[in-house]
Amino acid sequence: MIASILSRIPHWLIAFIGRFSIAAVFWKSGQTKVQGLAIDLIDGKVELGIPRFADSTLDLFREEYRLPLIPPELAALMATAAEHVFPVLLLLGLATRLSALALLGMTIVIQIFVYPGAYPLHGLWATVLLYLMARGGGALSIDRLLAHRSLL
Repeated sequence: MIASILSRIPHWLIAFIGRFSIAAVFWKSGQTKVQGLAIDLIDGKVELGIPRFADSTLDLFREEYRLPLIPPELAALMATAAEHVFPVLLLLGLATRLSALALLGMTIVIQIFVYPGAYPLHGLWATVLLYLMARGGGALSIDRLLAHRSLL
């Protein structure tokens, strides 16, 4: 009986909570890497301006993150851009599967090269991202709207 009730939890709700939650994780991380642009709708903090690397960003990639084969300047740019673009797409439910795949790739890199001891946290991220890759953004997504329009 309980299993029957719980199986009625709609995909759209799980997908929406998953999209919002994982987007917040990466967005907040990206926000620590920039100055001049601060948007936190939950806290109500909005500072619009031209984004630039925070003073500590390049040092972070040179000293702590140190990815192999990628210069720290390029790694910082790629990570910061990914942490701002893909969360917005996920939140909107636009290119959900592709965005989730990109963030899963980033999660794998972080797990292997940066924080290998953080596997419980990265496992949670991977689970949400894999769910979104497999099932899509749900009914409350632009992806769904576009899919329905293409059937007309």
